Amino acid sequence: MIYCVVPEALAPELYDKLVDHYRDEENVTVIVERRKADRRGRGAPSDSQLQRREVRDRRRPRVPGEFSTLADPSE
Repeated sequence: MIYCVVPEALAPELYDKLVDHYRDEENVTVIVERRKADRRGRGAPSDSQLQRREVRDRRRPRVPGEFSTLADPSE
C-alpha cells in the first residue's frame, strides 16, 4: 500500500486532482495529513523519565573458558 499524503493547507487544491490521477492505481491511497504535532518531538525527557529508563546490553554473553590454539597452516 502506498499513501500519497497531502498537507492540510494544500488539500483544497490538490486532493481531488491527486485522487483523479491515482484512480487506476490500486495500491495508492490519497490522504490528507491532519496531525497537528509530531509525537516523537515532544521535547527532552524529564529527570524522572531518565531515571526509569533502563539500558540493557542485549548481546549474547561470551562463552566461558579459553579457546584452543589453532594449528599453524604452514606446518
